[in-house]
Amino acid sequence: MKLSEFRYIAPKSNIAKFPADPRDSAKMMVLNKATGEMEDKTFSDIMDYFQKGDCIVVNETRVFPARVFGKKEKTNAKIEVMLLRELKAQERIWDVLVEPARKVRIGNKIYFDNNKFYCEVVDNTTNRGRTVRFSYDGDLFKVIERIGEMPLPAYIKRDPTEHDKETYQCVFANPNKTASIAPPTAGLHFTQKMMKELEAKGVRIATVNLNIGQGIFENIEVEDLTKHRMYSEYFEITKDNADTINKSLKSKKNVYAVGCSVARALEASVLTTGSVKPNKGWTDKFIYPPYEFKIANRFITNFHPPATPSILLSAAFAGKELLFKAYKRAIKSDYRLFAYGDAMLIINE
Repeated sequence: MKLSEFRYIAPKSNIAKFPADPRDSAKMMVLNKATGEMEDKTFSDIMDYFQKGDCIVVNETRVFPARVFGKKEKTNAKIEVMLLRELKAQERIWDVLVEPARKVRIGNKIYFDNNKFYCEVVDNTTNRGRTVRFSYDGDLFKVIERIGEMPLPAYIKRDPTEHDKETYQCVFANPNKTASIAPPTAGLHFTQKMMKELEAKGVRIATVNLNIGQGIFENIEVEDLTKHRMYSEYFEITKDNADTINKSLKSKKNVYAVGCSVARALEASVLTTGSVKPNKGWTDKFIYPPYEFKIANRFITNFHPPATPSILLSAAFAGKELLFKAYKRAIKSDYRLFAYGDAMLIINE
C-alpha cells in the first residue's frame, strides 16, 4: 500500500470548527463491512446497536491545555511551547515543540506567567522539537491548567477558548490520567447519560489508558507505508479491564473500540489465544491495510484528515474501497469532518 492511495480532498466548509451541541446530536454513518451498506443516523442512535454482554472499550486519558506562550529572555520574543510529554518528573524535564523554532536554541530561557518561572532549552530533538528543563518547583500541571490553551489542531483555524477545555475532553476522561495533547476524538460524542444507560443495559465498560502524543500532529513523509515509524506512546491495560474485555470475547459478544488509540492499545496486547493480556509500556504500533483485527469487531471513529495514521487504521478496519466510498458520501451529505466532526460506526463481523 502507498500513502498516495489514502489522499482525498476535504472541503474547508466540511471541517468542523466547533463540536456538536449536545455531544450526541452529531451525525453518525453506520458502515457494514460485510454487506457494504451505509446508513445515516444520529450518534444517539448508537444505543440501539448495543446488547447485553457487549463490551465498549474507551481511552480514559485526559487532555491538558498543553499549548503555553512565553517570552524569550532578553529579546522578549513571543514563543509558543507545546508540551508533549514529561521525561523526568523529578528533574522537570519535558519534550516540547516550539514556534518559531529558529529563535529557540540550546541555553535559551523562556519565561511564563509574568516571569514567575521559566524553561531552559537543554537539547534539540527535531526541527521544532526541544528538550527543556522547567524551573517550577510545584505541580506544573496545576499552573498549566491555568495559563495553557487546549492544543486544537491547526486545521480548525480559530483560537481556543475556555469552553474548549470542556468540549475537547471526553466525559470518561480520568483526572488522574492527565497526559495527552489530544482526546480520543471518537469519544467526544458520548455523554454521561449515555454511559449510564449503557451500564444499565448490561454493557460492560472497559478502559485503557493511552497517552496521545506528538504522533497526532506528525505527517507521514514516506510513500512506502512499510517504512513509516509511529511516534511511541505510553499505554496501560490493567488486569481488571483485560478480564472485562475477555468475558465478552469468551461469550462471543461484540467488542466496541472507541477510537484509534483504543484499537492500537488492544492490538498491541493480543495473546495467541485471541484474548487481551494486561499490558503496559510504549507502543509504536502502526496499523494500515491489509490488517486483521483480533479483538474489536466494531469500531467507533471520526472522519479523519487524508493520509494520516487514523484514516489508515480506519481503512484497515473497514476496507479501503468501502471506507473511501463512505467518505465520498459523507462529504456530499455535509457531514462534519475531523476532530470536532461527526462519527462513524464500522461493523465488522
